[in-house]
Amino acid sequence: MKEQVSNHYGRGRSLIDQIADSLRAAGIDPKKLCAADLEPIDEFHFRGRQATLQLLEKLELTPGANVLDIGSGLGGVTRTIAEESSAKVTGIDLTQEFCDAAKAISDWVGLSEQTTFIHGDATKLPFSDSSFDGAVTVHVAMNIPDKLSVYKEARRVLKPGARFGIYDILQGEGGDVVYPTPWAMDASISYLATPKEMASFLQDAGFRILEEEDSTAESYDWLKARISKPKSDRTMPVTTQILFGNVASDMVQNQLLALDERRLLTYRFICAA
Repeated sequence: MKEQVSNHYGRGRSLIDQIADSLRAAGIDPKKLCAADLEPIDEFHFRGRQATLQLLEKLELTPGANVLDIGSGLGGVTRTIAEESSAKVTGIDLTQEFCDAAKAISDWVGLSEQTTFIHGDATKLPFSDSSFDGAVTVHVAMNIPDKLSVYKEARRVLKPGARFGIYDILQGEGGDVVYPTPWAMDASISYLATPKEMASFLQDAGFRILEEEDSTAESYDWLKARISKPKSDRTMPVTTQILFGNVASDMVQNQLLALDERRLLTYRFICAA
């Protein structure tokens, strides 16, 4: 299953080369960008960088904090946290190609000293107990059947009292999700939990839930506005189409429907270790 998930996100040709070539073709020097410029490709979760900043605010980090990003993808969340909080952030992801691209992008935007990316498994984190001052996971659990192991591992590597922020896609009450979606071409690698199940997993892992928020309506409005924007108004030529090809438009429409009918939900949990 893990190989299936990694293959879903991986690409035949070097992803970072594709991104760099697309930027240069549009007259953009990749090494003259800042982290926020790359939001359309490296923070393609619902509500993008805004959602990351809202999550970061709840972590209550101090400068120089050591933070873990579980399921870091192309590293957008990792870089935003590093840049905005002066933290040192480690991202771990199951897809090697994402880790390689994340390292290159951090170098482009001058954040290689504050960010580290490791190829690894969220259910078996390669870190010592009580290593981190905070942790996040953004749009990751949809591909993981054993969510309890992920949260137990997150609890293990966090220092006592440290905060864990989860922003994920959950199963809604409106019926089954229609595929393809960005996390799965079909239901075979999609494992959506309900809000009640998620709360139970987190508590069973030893976390105390401080707050939870349903942002589904906001995510629907954000996605609708994003796809309604004329291409001429878009500042970044690189989008999720470079990851998913022509099927990307179908994925967007399916998500829009699912959010509108509450087949899927976007939820944030803030927990304390």
